[in-house]
Amino acid sequence: MSSSLIKSVTCFQVRLPFDHGAPAPLFAGVARTTLDSGWIRIELADGTVGWGESYSADLDALSSIFRNRVAPLAEGRDALDPTLMPSLERALHLMGRSGPVIHALSGLDIALWDIRGKLAGVPVYELLGGGRRTTIPAYASLLQYYGNTDFVQRNVSRALNDGYQEIKLHEKTANAVNAARSVMSAEMPLMVDVNCAWTIEDAISVVREMAPSNPYWIEEPTWPPEDIRTLQALRSETEVLMAAGENASSVVELSNMVTSHAVDFVQPSAVKCGGLSALWKIAKQCESSSVRLAPHSSYFGPGFLATLHALAAHPQEVTVERIYCDLGFVPYRDLIPMKNGAFQLTDLPGLGADPEEDLIQGNFVKLI
Repeated sequence: MSSSLIKSVTCFQVRLPFDHGAPAPLFAGVARTTLDSGWIRIELADGTVGWGESYSADLDALSSIFRNRVAPLAEGRDALDPTLMPSLERALHLMGRSGPVIHALSGLDIALWDIRGKLAGVPVYELLGGGRRTTIPAYASLLQYYGNTDFVQRNVSRALNDGYQEIKLHEKTANAVNAARSVMSAEMPLMVDVNCAWTIEDAISVVREMAPSNPYWIEEPTWPPEDIRTLQALRSETEVLMAAGENASSVVELSNMVTSHAVDFVQPSAVKCGGLSALWKIAKQCESSSVRLAPHSSYFGPGFLATLHALAAHPQEVTVERIYCDLGFVPYRDLIPMKNGAFQLTDLPGLGADPEEDLIQGNFVKLI
């Protein structure tokens, strides 16, 4: 029996309490007090363990997909088999070509990269062609303050004092963007994510109002997010750089964003779009395109580490997104530290860090 056969696949529900310096934001109309994701553990026959991460708006649904669909298909398969992930995606395609199933497979894919690195005795960035850097600068991605300019200014100032040199807002008004700019230098990058808030008519008006504050990019400005022609029209009308891709339904859609030059920055999310394999495919495509890579990475587990490894191997330096808040537990705080506004990767094999026992055995994790 091969030592690289998959013995077990397990999904842990991780809920990290957070404080973003204001009353709890809303998610689907409900106050959000934790940042949630599924952490995926693969164990091989030889005892090697790999960790991945899946996006989840509903952790019970994600756990069910792993328990009833993904684990039975993956267990007993060879972790080094290049046909493993494509075969699972094809087997499950009737459950949807996007959404929870692809989110689940994203976490599995990341765990498989971790395992490959550990079996080869090298960091994942070496499997991607070699590390061009091990220090990855980060930008502070603030959660939403619903136009409250006092909260915006206070938390932008906090992030700057903590060493960040770039800021992203999740706001929808010119007043909020102006409030952020008022406590930043004029040349400092200020990004604005509006979470698919506008029609094309509203977007043109508000983006023009924001323009004097010099936003570096406007992210996912219109609904629906896959409407590429509207993104192109908005950029043409406003001459402001556009970013999108977090909510792309597949790697094919992300690739089309690059080939059509629908955006200036493409934002694959490793925990949503198909894992590190999909993220790296888009990263390679950006190497010969004017469209720049800017991964979505508003998570804290193995998916975040996978994103760091992709950016370590990418030819162009890319600043990684880091959600700016105080967490009840900060994963990898000592293992992959942040110093002077940047994360420091090591040369340890795989993703370079396994989850801390205090996290897995603590109150933040549930195994279902």
